[in-house]
Amino acid sequence: MAQKTVVIKKYENRRLYDTTNSRYVNLEEVAQLLKQGNDVQVIDTAGEDITRLILTQIIVEDAKTPGSDFPLDLLRQMVVASGRASQESALQYMKAMMDIYQSAYSAIPPPLNPFDFMANLRTAATPPPVEPAAAPRAEASSPEAGKGTDEVRDLKGRLAELEKLVSTLVPGHASGQNKS
Repeated sequence: MAQKTVVIKKYENRRLYDTTNSRYVNLEEVAQLLKQGNDVQVIDTAGEDITRLILTQIIVEDAKTPGSDFPLDLLRQMVVASGRASQESALQYMKAMMDIYQSAYSAIPPPLNPFDFMANLRTAATPPPVEPAAAPRAEASSPEAGKGTDEVRDLKGRLAELEKLVSTLVPGHASGQNKS
């Protein structure tokens, strides 16, 4: 997606107006625009650029939420950096730290849901239906014909063991029960 600059005007009544998309927005929607890869510029009625102020307000609002993922150490470093004589180097350092944080966060795989894992196992363990015309009868008596059913039986046994293990790890989950 190409980065697009969205110009937002802040009126004296504290309302934010997205001039690019002709609509009023709130801080959460401004944050969403940024997350979508847009560049956001906020100006007040006098034409002064107040983008830093609005972005800071977004961070403050996010930090207020009980489950905020914003790193406390980074907030501390931002406070310390804002009072330094050499703010330019401090801001470059903070930007580098934020880039590292974002890279590390995006590299972390999402948590594995054990129920999705079990559903994938069941799907993988179910053999595709074999039509009678596709399997000649002459092979049915050969030792190789029983090999496939032994593998399926083995997989079903392993699946039962995994379901038993999951039922001991997840309270209230018993194998074969669906909670609807």
